[in-house]
Amino acid sequence: MLNTAARDSAASRGTSLDNLVGAALGEYLDSKRHRMYQISTSTALVDGVAEGAVSAQTLLEHGDFGLGTFENLDGEMVIIDGAIYQVSGDGSVKHREDDFRIPFAVVTRFQEEENFELKGILCLKDLEGACDRHRESNNLFYALKLDGVFEVVHARAVSVLAPGTRLVDAAKVQKEFYFSNVEGTLIGLWSPAYSSSFNVPGYHFHFISKDRKKGGHVLQCRAKTLRAGLQMLCQYDVRLPNAGTFLTADLSNNPAVDLAKAE
Repeated sequence: MLNTAARDSAASRGTSLDNLVGAALGEYLDSKRHRMYQISTSTALVDGVAEGAVSAQTLLEHGDFGLGTFENLDGEMVIIDGAIYQVSGDGSVKHREDDFRIPFAVVTRFQEEENFELKGILCLKDLEGACDRHRESNNLFYALKLDGVFEVVHARAVSVLAPGTRLVDAAKVQKEFYFSNVEGTLIGLWSPAYSSSFNVPGYHFHFISKDRKKGGHVLQCRAKTLRAGLQMLCQYDVRLPNAGTFLTADLSNNPAVDLAKAE
């Protein structure tokens, strides 16, 4: 039936079926180029709503690059090259291939639209300032991928806590790690200030080493040279939990202050 409809459409347009399918596929792929997919909101996470809402399989159907966390804040999530990695509170990294449920994550299909080199990065603020020059707007979202050898990475990972633990309280007992002369990747998202009620405003970076044995939420870094890729995102698809504590939680508070403390 679909094949017949496609042939009829191609005939009515005076083109071949191959051309029609090619154009449709190109339009579909281009529509994904600037799209981000998010599970739940940062406000819910700040208030301790960290129950799994969407399966890992579903998340990866919507993107191959991004970051997030696990049920009850059980570590930092890194999504790269279509694989999900869990950085646990003890610093260990695990490739998660099972189909578990996720409380919060943001992904996209990473296709860099601009690439550039960063030199002499002395701190995270330097890195952010260098990336700022390549963002054309403060009102759109951006995905960033930064590869290279890092002289220093200071990272942290939250540990699994009792259900309902607020993010700011989890941050008080998070473990911190220092990595030296490590090759790896920063997976980053930049979100506008107005998005603080549902996302983390500003830059949000997670790190994973090339050997996939080290990682975490980035607190500080230093590098001589990094290769950066940038992708603009202007389509936002948010999947809200339709069951559990999300339905009754009071999410009316502005999470900006608590997010700043936790990040």
